[in-house]
Amino acid sequence: MTTDPTAGIELVSVAAIAENRVIGADGALPWERLPKDYSQYRARVADDPVILGRRTFDSMRPNLPGRAQIVLSHSQREFGGTTVSHAGGIREALRQARSLGDETVYVLGGADIYALFQPQLDRMVLSRVPGEYEGDTEYPAWDDSAWTLVDETVYERFRIQFWERRR
Repeated sequence: MTTDPTAGIELVSVAAIAENRVIGADGALPWERLPKDYSQYRARVADDPVILGRRTFDSMRPNLPGRAQIVLSHSQREFGGTTVSHAGGIREALRQARSLGDETVYVLGGADIYALFQPQLDRMVLSRVPGEYEGDTEYPAWDDSAWTLVDETVYERFRIQFWERRR
């Protein structure tokens, strides 16, 4: 058995972030809805498992993303639904993700989950929303010297940046 919890999977963080790294305010996005961003995000994660925190899961419950959802929570273990499983920590979440047999697993937040997985990420797909917003939730800072911006797609009200960790 391998000791590397990420062996066999590519771990990708997906988030929409403002220029000041804000990603949320009172459980919602602090900017006006971006339908093109939402549709590209949903299509990106649709066929793969996702890892997310309980509050993020609760906010998405009516329309769950991904093929399978691994929910990190210390306070709740049961979530209902045939595609949802519980993980008590990062190692357990990665073990579950690896057991599903997919090559890619997406990390969808919230802030604590992004920070927890940041050291293990292989890639980041970040929708960059222009402007600075008031909010109570931020995407974690990262060391630019550890990452390479490999591509960027510009849309009318946002741009998507594709980052890869330098090895």
